[in-house]
Amino acid sequence: MFGLEMGLFPIGETMAQSFARKGSVFWLMVFSFCLGFGTTIAEPALTAVSAEAAEVAAEGGIIAMTEESMQSYADGLRLSVAVSVGLAIVLGVLRILKGWPIHRLIIGGYIGVVILTGFAPEYIIGVAYDSGGVTTSTITVPLVTALGVGLASTIKGRNPMLDGFGLIAFASLLPMMFVMIYGMVMV
Repeated sequence: MFGLEMGLFPIGETMAQSFARKGSVFWLMVFSFCLGFGTTIAEPALTAVSAEAAEVAAEGGIIAMTEESMQSYADGLRLSVAVSVGLAIVLGVLRILKGWPIHRLIIGGYIGVVILTGFAPEYIIGVAYDSGGVTTSTITVPLVTALGVGLASTIKGRNPMLDGFGLIAFASLLPMMFVMIYGMVMV
């Protein structure tokens, strides 16, 4: 953890400040998406959870009991979580840039989760909720937090304490929604 704080936190903070100073919103969004996607797709816990979910789905008759089907299902889960985290970080960065209140976005997101829970297949709901927790790893949290704090400290009128945090909440919320949608599409 000490090494991560010494190495990764300054990288995320420096990158956020550099993009903000240059005024390159497009590249800031690209960097934000890549940061969320890259740290999530490489997360070992996500690999383990998606492989286990694929095995259980095959045993439950949801997908075929072949190595190819299980691998495809697991890869689909991993990609949907990674894309959702990338988009969540982009949404969080937009929130910082625009000054949107975090509580409204979080409440709206959880209302969306509750609504999707009513429509999603039962077998995917637990996996979806666990996918939100898998995204808060030892690599993702320092980098994403550094991005938020660095960005909020660079933008005039933003308070790093009020505006710099909350990206992890989005990174936990959107995967739940995306995995439930993935479950609805895969049926």
